[in-house]
Amino acid sequence: MAKVLVTGATGFIAGHVIHQLIEAGHEVTGTARSASRAGPLNQTLSAYAGRPVSLPIREADLSSDKGWAQASEGMDYVHHIASPIPATVPKNADELIIPARDGALRALKAAKAAGVKRVVMTSSMATCAYGWGDQRPNPITEEHWSQDNGAADMTPYIRSKLAAERAAWDYVNGEGQGLELTTINPALVLGPVMSGDFSASVQILTQLMSGKLPGTPKVGFVVVDVRDVAAAHVAAMTSPVAAGERFLVGDRFMWFSEVAATLAREFPAYASKLPSRDIPAWMVHLIALINPPAKQLIPELGRERHISSEKARRVLGWQPRTSEEAVIAGARGLIEAGVV
Repeated sequence: MAKVLVTGATGFIAGHVIHQLIEAGHEVTGTARSASRAGPLNQTLSAYAGRPVSLPIREADLSSDKGWAQASEGMDYVHHIASPIPATVPKNADELIIPARDGALRALKAAKAAGVKRVVMTSSMATCAYGWGDQRPNPITEEHWSQDNGAADMTPYIRSKLAAERAAWDYVNGEGQGLELTTINPALVLGPVMSGDFSASVQILTQLMSGKLPGTPKVGFVVVDVRDVAAAHVAAMTSPVAAGERFLVGDRFMWFSEVAATLAREFPAYASKLPSRDIPAWMVHLIALINPPAKQLIPELGRERHISSEKARRVLGWQPRTSEEAVIAGARGLIEAGVV
């Protein structure tokens, strides 16, 4: 079995990658901004796994060189998952772009120096599907790249993911030649949360289930279950044909109204809180003034972005759960964690 480093170990996707790697028998180490996160993280992982988990944590921050060399030493593989994810839109895009890009390069350079075989990096559908305007391909594939052209949908978060992945490929194709890189580019990640500390992507469910929205805006996303994102990472780690490849992973596009209807059907106790009517675009703009997370919905109003995950299915043998399963599992986890 392999020695594997998972960066950003306390994150939503990372927790599931760690769980699946441990279940497969690998020796896993994580990174976090503080080693003090080890205790709470191991409690969370143990509760989810149903058995004791003791994951060593090495301190490493995206914004500092300190700790990366030590974290990568002796590792066969690295899953670089750490990346800043905002709950609200920052005033300065560089707050996200710089740590995402420079952090990816720190992880890759440390892996190269340590003789790591391959880095599997968590990227995003965001690096493929944005900035196209009305000319966007349908469906989006791994051949496409988002256009950082000042378009309204090129938010700071999307620009940060694009900058990080571009920098990663430039590095392994140049100075870092010899280090294998694979990227996993998930759509909107839902599915079971391990604790009340979860990704900003799950806020879509908390917004719907907490009664904060008077209706559903005309917004939708391709959905993918976090367990399937983790499975793609683990498969890509050792697949001989995955090196040098990007993999879009997602099931299907769902409008908010579909998500709300699924939740109302599966969780009738929340039906009174869930919105049952559509709201016009102008109302979303008003809501965003008092509910900051809603601001991130504005560029998505009325847009459908579809992706193809055919490559992941064909190359990695990837078989995802349905979008509905991801929604239901995510909501059930939030209820059990007492978040909604």
